[in-house]
Amino acid sequence: MARPRPPIDLRALEAFVAVCETGTMTAAAKRLAVSQSAISQSIASLEREQNTELFDRESRPPRPNRAGRVLLQMAGPLLQQAQDISSRLKDAAQGEMLPVRLGCVDSFAATVGPELIRAMSNSARQIELWSGLTPTLAGQIHRGEVDVVVCTQTPITDTRLSEMPLMSEAFLAVASRRWFENRKGDSTAWTHLSGDLPLIRYTARSVIGQQVERLARHLNIDSPRRYEFDATDPLLSLVSANLGFAISTPLCLWQARHYLNDLVVLPLPPGSLSRREFFILHRRGEWHDLVDNVAALTGRVIDGLIRPALTRFFPQMPATALQRSTNQSP
Repeated sequence: MARPRPPIDLRALEAFVAVCETGTMTAAAKRLAVSQSAISQSIASLEREQNTELFDRESRPPRPNRAGRVLLQMAGPLLQQAQDISSRLKDAAQGEMLPVRLGCVDSFAATVGPELIRAMSNSARQIELWSGLTPTLAGQIHRGEVDVVVCTQTPITDTRLSEMPLMSEAFLAVASRRWFENRKGDSTAWTHLSGDLPLIRYTARSVIGQQVERLARHLNIDSPRRYEFDATDPLLSLVSANLGFAISTPLCLWQARHYLNDLVVLPLPPGSLSRREFFILHRRGEWHDLVDNVAALTGRVIDGLIRPALTRFFPQMPATALQRSTNQSP
């Protein structure tokens, strides 16, 4: 069996290309800032390792022969790729210039995400914002397809990942303003709401749908499964039309804020099932500065924009319905 030839030495290949492009070993040595003997040794080593002559040495100056022309044609892309790899590794070591892939659950991406991008738009760092459901994002960071994830659960046990609490929000009963006004003089507690209207649900495929279902069972809300949606917008369109009520969250309400004038919210009993938590996931030893920046910016967006705006629409919304996490140490 023939012994395989060794892989091409990139420095020798660079010397070969320089000789071909400049016409002489002397000129190639000047271009690469090495001695002429170093160029000559590189070419000889390359021909020896490949067991192939690369130049027609009867011509003056030497020109690449057929094998040399084939190698010259392939050498450019190979050397460029090697240069790109070197640049990428340098960027990775510096950290700041490497694009970061930030994955966020849909409600966070649609509400806080634009503010994050706007705040970071003057930074040298490039950010690619992805959105999706928590199980999808968790799988993507596990496979290395995204770098940092904002999600509502951490269902994976990957010791390579760090988890940091980011924020939390309360589940709220959401009804149409028409229902609320029709009950003037009567009680408008969530218990009466669940007795008057069916529950419009998030799909059980989503984490929020599973969380709402657990909370509904805990609150003894026994409503037939008539409407289920993957997204908040169509869900609240039915609520605003007084076709049912929903259990949703402040971020989801802000995501579909064009319906807010037609809605009211009613607080639900506090408890461990009555809130959803947000976390930041990232690989250990990577992106610490970015994670801290995302946490700080998220707090400013919550305190300065989203909570004040929702409070104007819904004065009855508890002050603790949307709040940043106090423990943000990875």
